[in-house]
Amino acid sequence: MIKLIVFLPLLAAIIAGLGNRMIGNVAAKAVTTGALFVSCALSWPIFLGFLGGSAEAYVEPVLTFIRSGGLSVDWSLRVDTLTAVMLVVVTTVSSLVHLYSWGYMAEDDSQPRFFAYLSLFTFAMLMLVTADSLVQMFFGWEGVGLASYLLIGFWYHKPSAKAAAIKAFVVNRVGDFGFSLGIFATFLVFGTVSIPAILEAAPGMAGSTIGFLGHRVDTMTLICLLLFVGAMGKSAQLGLHTWLPDAMEGPTPVSALIHAATMVTAGVFMVCRLSPMFETSQVALNVVTYVGAATAFFAATVGTTQTDIKRVIAYSTCSQLGYMFFAAGVGAYGAAMFHLFTHAFFKALLFLGAGSVIHAMHHEQDMRFYGGLRKHIPLTFWAMMAGTLAITGVGVAGLFGFAGFYSKDAIIEAAFASGSTAGGLAFFVGVFAALLTSFYSWRLMFLTFFGKPRWAGSEHIQHAVHDAHGHGHDHHDAPSEEDAGHDAHAHDAGIDQVKHGTAGYHPHESPWPMLLPLVVLTLGAVLAGFIFHLPFLDAEHGAEFWKGSLAFNSHLMHAMHGVPLWVKLSATVVMITGLLIAIWAYLIDTTIPARFTATFRVLYDFLLHKWYFDELYDFLFVRPAFALGRFFWKRGDQGTIDRFGPDGVAHVIVGGGALTRRLQSGYVYTYALVMLLGLAAAATWAMAG
Repeated sequence: MIKLIVFLPLLAAIIAGLGNRMIGNVAAKAVTTGALFVSCALSWPIFLGFLGGSAEAYVEPVLTFIRSGGLSVDWSLRVDTLTAVMLVVVTTVSSLVHLYSWGYMAEDDSQPRFFAYLSLFTFAMLMLVTADSLVQMFFGWEGVGLASYLLIGFWYHKPSAKAAAIKAFVVNRVGDFGFSLGIFATFLVFGTVSIPAILEAAPGMAGSTIGFLGHRVDTMTLICLLLFVGAMGKSAQLGLHTWLPDAMEGPTPVSALIHAATMVTAGVFMVCRLSPMFETSQVALNVVTYVGAATAFFAATVGTTQTDIKRVIAYSTCSQLGYMFFAAGVGAYGAAMFHLFTHAFFKALLFLGAGSVIHAMHHEQDMRFYGGLRKHIPLTFWAMMAGTLAITGVGVAGLFGFAGFYSKDAIIEAAFASGSTAGGLAFFVGVFAALLTSFYSWRLMFLTFFGKPRWAGSEHIQHAVHDAHGHGHDHHDAPSEEDAGHDAHAHDAGIDQVKHGTAGYHPHESPWPMLLPLVVLTLGAVLAGFIFHLPFLDAEHGAEFWKGSLAFNSHLMHAMHGVPLWVKLSATVVMITGLLIAIWAYLIDTTIPARFTATFRVLYDFLLHKWYFDELYDFLFVRPAFALGRFFWKRGDQGTIDRFGPDGVAHVIVGGGALTRRLQSGYVYTYALVMLLGLAAAATWAMAG
C-alpha cells in the first residue's frame, strides 16, 4: 500500500509529462488527479490506524541504493505515526489542488506540463516524509526544490516569474548546503545515515566535541545547527525567507500546494523527525526557538502592510512556520506537528479562496481594488471566513474552537510552560504575533468582501469590460504609495464606476472544480482541531499515539495544561483585540489607515519594504556577485583567455593567411622566382653543411 501511495504520483507525472499534448489536456488531468485521489484514499486508513492504536510502525524495503566503503544506503519507506500525519497532509492537499486546478488552469495552453509538475512535486514530498535515511530524505528534499522551481517559473514568459523561480532556487541552495554539511557530519560521527540508528546513538554523543574551523565545538550542537540551516531555507525562516513571498508569481494552486501546506513544512518535519538529536543540545534548541520567534514576529509585522492578497497570506505562512519552530525549540514537538496538521487545511483554504477571488476579479490581486465581494461570490466568502476564523484562533475552551484555536494556543501555552528564558520570550512574541495575525487576517477580509466596490481603478477589470463590450476605457494607474497607506478607503472616495466604464461588470463565482476543494478544506478548518487535538497533545495518551516517532515530552504537556488562566486567555484576548482594531479602522472610521500612515511614515515604509531585506541582500550579495561575474567575463574570459587563447590563435592564423595570400599573385614569373630563391637557399645550406 505504501509503495502505491508514493509511486502512483510519479507514474502519473511521467505519463502526463511525456505524453503532454499527445494525450491531451483532459487525459493528463484525469491521470494525475486520479492517481492523487487514490494515494489520498490509501493514506487516510494508515493515519486512522495509528490514531486508533491498531497500527504499528514498519519499514518497507524498495531496493539497495548505495554500497560504497562504509556507506550503505537502502531505499526503504518508513511508516510510523509521524509519516502517517504527513501522508494525509500531503496527499489530501495535493489531490484537492489537482482538482482545483481543473478550473483555475482551464484556459492555460500547457496544462499537461503543469499537472505533471504538480504530481512530480507530490512524489518528491512523499519520498521526503517516508525516508528511512538522511540520503533518501535529501533526495526528496532536492526533489521538492526542483519541482518548486519548475512550478514557480511555470509562466516562464513572465520575467517576474523567472526571477522568482531563480531566487527560490538560489536561496534554497544556501540552506541545502548547510543541510548537506549536516549529513556529512552525521555520517562522520555515527558512521551511518540510517535515521533509526542515528537517533538511537545520539544520546551517547551528548557532551562530546569535534573539530570545526580550527576550534573544538560540541558535536551534537554543530550537527543540529547545520541541519537546521537546511530547515531555515526550506521553511523560509528569517534570513532565508526572501524567496517565499516572491514565489507568489506562480499560479495560485502552486501557492497553496507548495507554500502553504507541504514543501515549507519540510523543515518542521525534519526537526521533529530528528528531535532525539536536537534534545541532546540545548544550544541548538534555543537557536531554533529564537529563530522561530523572530520569524513569527517579522512576518506578522510585514503582513499588516501588504496589499497583494497572496502576499498577505504568504507572510502569514512564514509567521505560522515560526510558531511551529519555536514549539519544537521548547520541546513541544507534538504541538508543532499539530499546528502543521491544522495549518495545512486552513492555509490551503485561504490560498485557494484567494485564487477564487482572483479568478472572479480577472486576475486582479491588489486588495485596494476589491470591496463588496461577499454578495457576488458568497461561497468563496464563507470559505475564507472559515479559514480566517481558524487562523485567528476563534473558540471557547471546553466547548468548541476552529482549527487554529487548539494548535496555536497549545504552542503559546507550551512556550510559557517550558519555563526557559527562550520559551518565555517566545511566549510573549507569540502572543503579539497572534494580535497582528488577527489584525491582518480581518483586514484582508474587510478590504476584500466589505465596503463599497473599488473595481473601477483596476486595469484588469477595465480590460475585461472593454473586451466584453467592445469599447474603450479610461486608463487609471494603481494607487500611489501614499494611497496605499489609505488602504483603498480614501482611494475609493468619489469613484464613479459608470464614469470609469466598469458599471456593467459583475464578479462571478468560480466553477465547481474550484469550489468543491474549498468545501472540503472548510470542513478541515472548522473540525480538524476539535476532532484531533487530544491524540496530538494529550499528556496521558500522546506518547501512545506518537509511539516514539518523535520526542514526546509528557511533563511539558502536563505543565502546558496547568498554566495560569491569564496565559490560556492571552491568545483569545489579543485575537479579539486585533479584530476590533480591524473593524474600527476598516469598517467604522476608514480614515484611520491614512492618518496612521501619515503619522508613522518611517515605520510604514520599513514594513512595506519588508524590513529592507531584499535591498540589503541586493547590496551585499547580488550586486557584488554580478560585478564579480562581469569582471571574470570581460577581463578574465574575453580579455585574457579568449584574447590569448582561441581568439589570439585565430587572429594569428588570419594574419598569416593575409600574408601568404599576397604571395599568390597568379603570375608564372613570380612562382619561378620563388622556386629559384628556394633552390638557391637549399644549395647554400648544402654547401655550408
